[in-house]
Amino acid sequence: MGATKTDHFTDHQNQIAIICKALGHPARVAIIEYLLKVDTCICGDIVNELPLAQATVSQHLKELKNAGLIKGNIEGTAICYCIDKEAFGILKDYFSNIVLSVKDQKCC
Repeated sequence: MGATKTDHFTDHQNQIAIICKALGHPARVAIIEYLLKVDTCICGDIVNELPLAQATVSQHLKELKNAGLIKGNIEGTAICYCIDKEAFGILKDYFSNIVLSVKDQKCC
């Protein structure tokens, strides 16, 4: 089978793209902001915070978890979600390098 388009890029480039894609929806950004505000959360709490159906919120949580932005632990019949600090550390390093490079760059 042939190479996929992602095979032409480094693991780090693919990782950044996956994370950024997961953050590319305002509902997911709202979920991240809510989790930061409350520190930890149960799925039902998130559903009460957003103007979306429970199934839609669950799908957004799945995308965030697949991208490594959040973690989820089963507690009884609910899942407790929290921020995955490692993924945000990767983003911080990536965007910090961009800011420093742009700051020092001379452009027309």
